[in-house]
Amino acid sequence: MNPRFPPFNQYISYFNNLRPPKMKKGILTCACLLSIALGLSQSTEEIVSAIQKEATENSQLENLAHELMDVIGPRLVGTPQMKNANDWAVAKYAKWGIAAENQEWGKWRGWERGITHIDLVSPRVVSLSGMQLAWSPSTGQKGVTANLITLPAVADSLAFVKWLPNVKGKFVMVSMHQPTGRPDYNWEEFATEQSFEKMKTARDSLVKVWRQNMNNTGYTSRNINKALEKSGALGIVQSRWSNGFGANKIFSAGTDKIPAVDLSLEDYGLLYRMVQNGANPQIKVVAESKELGTVPTFNTIATIPGKELPNEYVILSAHFDSWDGATGATDNGTGTITMMEAARILKKIYPNPKRTIIIGLWGSEEQGLNGSRAFVEDNPDIVKGLQAAFNQDNGTGRVVNILGQGFLHAYDYVGRWLEAVPEDISQHIETSFPGNPARGGSDYASFVAVGAPAFSLSSLSWSYWNYTWHTNLDTYDKIVFDDVRNNAILTAIMAYMASEDPEKTSREKSVLGINPRTGEKGVWPEPRSPNRNGGLD
Repeated sequence: MNPRFPPFNQYISYFNNLRPPKMKKGILTCACLLSIALGLSQSTEEIVSAIQKEATENSQLENLAHELMDVIGPRLVGTPQMKNANDWAVAKYAKWGIAAENQEWGKWRGWERGITHIDLVSPRVVSLSGMQLAWSPSTGQKGVTANLITLPAVADSLAFVKWLPNVKGKFVMVSMHQPTGRPDYNWEEFATEQSFEKMKTARDSLVKVWRQNMNNTGYTSRNINKALEKSGALGIVQSRWSNGFGANKIFSAGTDKIPAVDLSLEDYGLLYRMVQNGANPQIKVVAESKELGTVPTFNTIATIPGKELPNEYVILSAHFDSWDGATGATDNGTGTITMMEAARILKKIYPNPKRTIIIGLWGSEEQGLNGSRAFVEDNPDIVKGLQAAFNQDNGTGRVVNILGQGFLHAYDYVGRWLEAVPEDISQHIETSFPGNPARGGSDYASFVAVGAPAFSLSSLSWSYWNYTWHTNLDTYDKIVFDDVRNNAILTAIMAYMASEDPEKTSREKSVLGINPRTGEKGVWPEPRSPNRNGGLD
């Protein structure tokens, strides 16, 4: 047990103590029988109306978001916070009367983020804005103090190898110095046309030179850190700007023994200019973390059993994990709470579905759809009986796009289900059928690859790619709850309609056209096996 974090069962006990008083047994039995009777007699319009009413008048979204994002926090695979989230979800489902369990699908490197503090100590003193990257080795409490060096311009890999001894005992700055910290939309609003074009031309030239120089080293941004580490560097400093004010992408360290940190554009630029102009800056980095050995990793699977066709399935799908630069609010906390809220509503309004409804909260999507690929690989009978899967991943916005994923007759059944969706929700949605099968991107692709009908409920942007996707700004305050509520209603209605459909969905594939990039005839994506031993090499 980590003394810095209270036992998670304290959180579970706290959340569970919020439940209402128990009903008397006789009253509860009557209520259940009444619910079943109503479920058998209610029309589609009445069910849809009840779903909307429950979602609007008794929404749990804000509470779910607070507990998941604020209390538990980010959910990097292999961390205690990921396991805390798994256990929290099982307890939450139980409170709603839904059976759920954590299903182990693999092992991962166990790691826990600690304190990060980065300071400029010479030629002046100032605390810098930044954090250690995921799975960064620890500096210990004393930290590491050293000067900095930037990557050189080199003609080829031999020249880079000759330069490498210069990194010994230093922090190496591995990112391009950005010429402006203002996003393009800010330039468009305030700059003259000439000034904006001048900036873009200069920036494009810098990017071209930087990429060519990186290529000349013989390395890429993915593997250069280990080469620098091997040559004696004391640490890595990067700034992966996300083209938005204050937004940086936060991924993994890529080192074995030395710390790797990401600095804000502003502070990275400060240090870079100091190095380039001979000010010889020195920084101190304290980046504490804990290695936890090899730990199991899970999918959280909840089930509402079907009464007529229990071996046919509707799956509500969202990845549960996140990167840990912030709290994973829109990637993919909003997808998670959408599916959980839809499940809660369905259990209350539609407790005895025709087909079995599964809610899959997948692990390690961020490292390659590993949790969902494992589920598909481990559950052939469920995949065989899949009526449809609905996946939500790309941000907090209302759903505005549904594609047919290459299934020839997807229009027939998805279109039929969408007809039941109220116009105030459906009016925002564009569809494209049959479309092309997904080859990645999110967990629906794991099902599509084996020919099982799975669909992405794609969201309106809300500046997702620049401001929240994998960034240090992906926090609770970026959630647009009206849009998430919209999505929970849509998901619940689509799940209900898919469950009740008298017909089994067709899996016939469309003939794929010529790939404009390769000029070759399109082929259906092949299923890929998950990485079941992650971060251990």
